[in-house]
Amino acid sequence: MTGNFVIYNTLTRKKEVFKPLVEGKVGLYVCGPTVYSDSHLGHARPFITFDVLYRYLNYLEYKVRYVRNITDVGHLEDEVEGSGEDRISKKARLEKLEPMEVVQKYMNSFHFNMMQLNVKPPSIEPRASGHIIEQQELIESLLTKGFAYESNGSVYFDVEKYNQDFDYGKLSGRNLDDIRTNTRKLDGQEEKKNSFDFALWKKATPEHIMRWSSKWSDGFPGWHLECSAMSTKYLGEKFDIHGGGMDLTFPHHECEIAQSTANLGEEPVQYWMHNNMIKINGQKMARSLGNFVTLQELFSGNHEILEQAYSPMTIRFFVLQAHYRSELDFSNEALQASEKGLNRLMTALSTLNEIQASKVSTVDFDSVKEKCFAALNDDLNTPIAIAHLFDGVKIINSIKAGKESISVRDLNDIKSFYNKVVFEILGLQEENSDAKENSEILSGVVELLIELRKQAKSNKDWGMADKIRDDLNKIGIEIKDTKDGVDWMLK
Repeated sequence: MTGNFVIYNTLTRKKEVFKPLVEGKVGLYVCGPTVYSDSHLGHARPFITFDVLYRYLNYLEYKVRYVRNITDVGHLEDEVEGSGEDRISKKARLEKLEPMEVVQKYMNSFHFNMMQLNVKPPSIEPRASGHIIEQQELIESLLTKGFAYESNGSVYFDVEKYNQDFDYGKLSGRNLDDIRTNTRKLDGQEEKKNSFDFALWKKATPEHIMRWSSKWSDGFPGWHLECSAMSTKYLGEKFDIHGGGMDLTFPHHECEIAQSTANLGEEPVQYWMHNNMIKINGQKMARSLGNFVTLQELFSGNHEILEQAYSPMTIRFFVLQAHYRSELDFSNEALQASEKGLNRLMTALSTLNEIQASKVSTVDFDSVKEKCFAALNDDLNTPIAIAHLFDGVKIINSIKAGKESISVRDLNDIKSFYNKVVFEILGLQEENSDAKENSEILSGVVELLIELRKQAKSNKDWGMADKIRDDLNKIGIEIKDTKDGVDWMLK
């Protein structure tokens, strides 16, 4: 394979040839989930995107340290204004659980979904709550250097002071005067010097469950601070790539840059990479908008907008059929097309094992390989790479039909190429038809039991309704009554 690996750098707004800080090694940090709910399709896109990046860097023979965090404290409801209740604390209050029970429950669910999607685990998966000391040390450093101030037990980053020496807004393209104009005045924020200053440490209110001792107050760290502290601990003060969803560009990543730059004196990250959003009915898919489909619902078909169940590999293939920086429109038709495309690709790979080799080749497969890797080198252009894989499928089918011949050496070369690209780099897996059929049977049985429970409740047979719910729970199937009906998931 030839050519340079080029990636789009959000910071410079252009494609750049990737050159790591240390030859042969890559430090990669990706913002992980806030574990207070089940993962939906929109959540899956960044983790699939950066899984392919991780795989491709490994294929290029880089030694990669991939850090993907778990946010289990400090992510407030209004992440732009830095206000509202902690999302995990709120979930704990609503479900009458300890906050770390909520974290464990949804972290387990997230890991299970990632396994289903064949997303490789990161090298290190730090949790924010396990790095309170590192975050407090970073706050101390920023206070000492004059980029932070204490107010009523909370500590804030002084954005205006930072902007005198550096450029706050350079990642997102926002001007500080515009940010000042568009920042809302909120109750309880009078303790800030400026409304756009963000929290490094928040003093906990009496009812706030998650809190740690500090010299400033009993409180909790700011969301933005967590990633600066954890990336520094495991990747050093400067590292190669920081990734995440486009919705994190502002304020999260902008604030990360400010904190780390103020502390270090120079920018911490060489390349910033952001995936675009998944849209449904013209809007970003988001839990806050209520227009989401969980991964478990996709895999089971248990959602009113779904016409059928879709396998994890169909979902992965669907995500990869759009460039990671492009918007991706969700629809049943698009998922069905992805299912057909994936089946066609996997059928061709099976056909390779049925082809009888000849003494000579009448086909030229080199151009397919070259174009495929050229697409991957061009900012991970997976849809173009997949298109070239299908060009190869035409050649495979032509050989199978006897219209072309291929030598043993060339046949083995094609098999090796498809194994590398389809399985190792794109991370697709062959569908297990038995497992898929069993999954569909399970979904049918659970739906039947949910209907029987509904009838029992209608007949006011509360004992039977509770028994069905409790027995399902015992075998690892959790059901939830919602205003829109009944949801179920594997625990």
